[in-house]
Amino acid sequence: MRRTAAVCASGAVLAVLCGCTVQGSDGERHSPIRIELPDGTPSPKSAPPDDKPGATTRAPAPAVLWERGDTGRDIRELQARLRQIAWLFDGPTGTYDDLTEQAVEGFQGKRGLPRTGRTDEVTWQRLLKMTREPGKWDLYLMGGQPADPPDARCLTGRALCISKESRTLRWMVDGRTVLTVPVRFGSEYTPTREGVFSVYWKSRHHVSTLYDSPMPYAMFFSGGQAVHFSSDFAARGYAGASHGCVNVADERAIAEMFAQVRNGDKVVVHW
Repeated sequence: MRRTAAVCASGAVLAVLCGCTVQGSDGERHSPIRIELPDGTPSPKSAPPDDKPGATTRAPAPAVLWERGDTGRDIRELQARLRQIAWLFDGPTGTYDDLTEQAVEGFQGKRGLPRTGRTDEVTWQRLLKMTREPGKWDLYLMGGQPADPPDARCLTGRALCISKESRTLRWMVDGRTVLTVPVRFGSEYTPTREGVFSVYWKSRHHVSTLYDSPMPYAMFFSGGQAVHFSSDFAARGYAGASHGCVNVADERAIAEMFAQVRNGDKVVVHW
């Protein structure tokens, strides 16, 4: 009986492999059930739960270059470029402050970019295409530039050491720098004189009789030329010029200097 069953089973397998018909117990011939053997091709896997049909792959967010709180020369360039297209009116200061963040956000919104207030690669490239390379005095329009080394004539005694190259003033005593401030000079039509002078008159609340303009904390050193506070310099920076005087924008600093400088102290104006 077992032998008969084995033979039948063998015959069934052979029939399937050969694709022939088999005869049933009713005497009728029937097509066998076709069984396909594996051919080595894996069946397609069902899509992962996250990959739904029709879903699109999100592009990675652009890298953030600078954001609020960052400082440095790159921030000055960002601010200078934003000023060129009237999105920023203060600075450059070199600090990514709230005004810079608001300017970047406005620029982004105007151009259909995400309004994050952070400067990412896409925002920066768009800004580069719309602006020119800022010059040195665009970056330091409102001051903040480093001072160059003092002139040798400033290293002895008490001296206001004024550099036209770096646009800075060092108040020095016996070769030691007490205070450093950015300064502004006269235009090409009213240039600030160069050389070695001395303070001959101090006038705390001076008003120019020639130009009818305030000259607080004036320290005169050559004719009508003086070192003094300038509200115009404080407001416009290097976008303007003096009538030959040495302008200081930091009122607190020049008030401190005015209190220390004496008549007869040396004034050196150099390149």
